Amino acid sequence: MRERLDRQGWSYGDVARRGAIPRSTVHHLATADRLVRMPQPNTLEGLARGLELPLDTVRRAAAEACGIHVYEAAPDPEVDVLIASVQQLSAQDRRHVAALVESLLERGRRTDDTEDDAGGAGDTVVP
Repeated sequence: MRERLDRQGWSYGDVARRGAIPRSTVHHLATADRLVRMPQPNTLEGLARGLELPLDTVRRAAAEACGIHVYEAAPDPEVDVLIASVQQLSAQDRRHVAALVESLLERGRRTDDTEDDAGGAGDTVVP
């Protein structure tokens, strides 16, 4: 948000007037290192108008400022289910899932390395 204000040369008041929201709200959202909770939907809508940005862009930035990572919709429904359900697991179960994922990724890397090594043996070298 601060970057947008600087780039456009806008003040908090400019954004507040265009978005029909209080200047103090714009100031708070622009200067807070981390938001405690998501702004109300009407505040996000006003901020989007005031910053001349799509509402989804403003909503995503606000969520991330609250410490909420917003995932893009995955083309694979199984990925969406995994992402959505992991937060429902206990801390211990999440650690188990993370260890399993790391193990599977490592196994995949080892398999890739082995295939690369085997593929290189039959290469023809042309001077």
